[in-house]
Amino acid sequence: MENYTKYALKAEEELVSVLTGADNLFVIACNKCFKEFETDQEPDLELFLNIAEGQGKTITGTAKLDFLCNKTQLQSKLATLIPEGTKYIVVLSCGLGAQTVADIVDLPIIVACDSLNYTGHHGMALTKKACDACAQCYLNITGGICPIVDCSKSLVNGQCGGAKNGKCEVDPNKDCAWEKIQQRLAAQGRLGELTAQPVQVRDYGKVNFKVISEYVRTIRESRFAGYYGGVHPSEKKELSEHAQLVRFPQPDTVVIPMSMHLGAPANPIVAVGDQVKVGQKIGEAVGFISAPVHASVSGTVVAIEERPHANRGTCLAVVIENDHKNTLHESVQPKGNLDDLSAEEIVEIVKEAGIVGMGGAGFPTYVKLKPNKPIEYVLLNGCECEPYLTADHHLLLAFADDVIFGLKAMMKTVGAEKGVIVVEDNKPDAIELLQAKVADMPNIEVCTAKTKYPQGAEKMLIKRVTGRMVPSGGLPADVGCVVSNVSTVKAVADAIKTGMPLIERVTSVTGEYIANPGNFIVRIGTPAQALVDACGGITCECATVKAGGPMMGFVQNTLEAPIMKGSNGIIAIDTDVTEEKSCIKCGRCVDVCPMELKPLRFAKYADTENWEGFKTERVMDCMECRCCEYICPSKIQLVTKIRAGKAAVRGMK
Repeated sequence: MENYTKYALKAEEELVSVLTGADNLFVIACNKCFKEFETDQEPDLELFLNIAEGQGKTITGTAKLDFLCNKTQLQSKLATLIPEGTKYIVVLSCGLGAQTVADIVDLPIIVACDSLNYTGHHGMALTKKACDACAQCYLNITGGICPIVDCSKSLVNGQCGGAKNGKCEVDPNKDCAWEKIQQRLAAQGRLGELTAQPVQVRDYGKVNFKVISEYVRTIRESRFAGYYGGVHPSEKKELSEHAQLVRFPQPDTVVIPMSMHLGAPANPIVAVGDQVKVGQKIGEAVGFISAPVHASVSGTVVAIEERPHANRGTCLAVVIENDHKNTLHESVQPKGNLDDLSAEEIVEIVKEAGIVGMGGAGFPTYVKLKPNKPIEYVLLNGCECEPYLTADHHLLLAFADDVIFGLKAMMKTVGAEKGVIVVEDNKPDAIELLQAKVADMPNIEVCTAKTKYPQGAEKMLIKRVTGRMVPSGGLPADVGCVVSNVSTVKAVADAIKTGMPLIERVTSVTGEYIANPGNFIVRIGTPAQALVDACGGITCECATVKAGGPMMGFVQNTLEAPIMKGSNGIIAIDTDVTEEKSCIKCGRCVDVCPMELKPLRFAKYADTENWEGFKTERVMDCMECRCCEYICPSKIQLVTKIRAGKAAVRGMK
């Protein structure tokens, strides 16, 4: 591939000149981008150190970082890297990285490189900075503010006198670059350096750059809406959002897996030949992180055996032949008035009802309701940020009162003063309905969130609503929050109001290759094939079928797997067969990772089996949202590599 490396070290004689009078240097080097990712070790830092030490300079420390232009990540790192006693920051990067460093640190910066082969913004970097690749960097004498790109007139000899109230006369929305330069140099006690510089005339003959390619040209501030990173895939919700929610007919046979939750599978407590009733417990929870399982129909247990599972290959399941009498078990009774129930009683009701997170993760809900920490907020995820899916949208429209009831129950259980229902702005009808429902409830509000994936992830939701950041390895309770899916709290309402455990859910069946997409209330254990058939089948053999959404869903090799507690959708979509290529260090995966990780590192470490590298780069914080894989121009299977790294890290002693 063509090497679009964006900077090169200045010549030695020029470096000697720019280092004159400077000492106690901290050197920060950007690992070069836009080149094939062949090595972590760029030589520029070592070359510079040899020159500086040859001049008798004291080096207080060094750092090599990816993408200095990524201000969000750089800010968190520099705070702990720069030692006391440092007087100058030497930057080895293109002009974009140098400007970003200068914005963060209070110390004078020395730019030791020239920008080449590039102009404009770095890919999709979350910054307003730009570089014109003029190959004659002025940042050393202007405090890290570039007169070429920050001044509308690209003046290099000082301000023109045409600024008004600090704004440029050419572009009144733009701050005067030269006023900013003077203010920064004055704050650093360096104003005299500027006036001592000879008048310079820009030599346009030095410009020699190639435009890499045009990336996304959106307003960069919008990338920060709510939280760092994220992507906005084509929503495709129009395929099923207008399909009315209907109750799906009960199948003749249901297959109920003993593992529909995070943690230990349930242990079957029925035997072949037993008669069971709707809502009867047929699987007992094993351990603290587990959940019981209940019969979704009445009838006869005809088998207890391994059956296909949507995301685990196979799993032990109880197979029930439906007698279609819908006989309720004696335990299915209302649990009383919410006001009269204690927190402990609500936790026990939720536990016995087998309620788990229904957005996909399947974490036992009763565990969340025992945080052992002060909780200020209960946040409900009604975002449904995955493309195609419309199940939660229709649940909000059909069961808004139950959702609010379940939210109140959770708030009472954890002692939260505030409840927030978060819905993305692509569901205006649901937002309007919920706002009307909670208008007279001062402790509950509806938060409209800008549509962006993965908005509904716990940590993103918390950042969006509260501004709080869940620490690495931490839980929502660490920042005073409990987060739940709207389908989950609807199940909580059912368990309290009617005594019915979790035996059904709302599921979307959609995609370009579903003949007639729809939204259904489905009994747990219903074969996925039955739902697909009811929608007219799959119209193309080339379709990829997934359980869940296109980003985090699981590819299905068979439709025999049943609908489970976390089955929010069955989709049939286009198959991406693009061939994987080598990483080109474009940095797009870093810019979109909502957990502020470096997915390109994981790809490199997986190929070399550098499992310690995975651990150092916090791979366990990855939630496998697939933003990195979605945006990767080389189509690297990043999530597969990340899962391998996680497995290796878990196995470390």
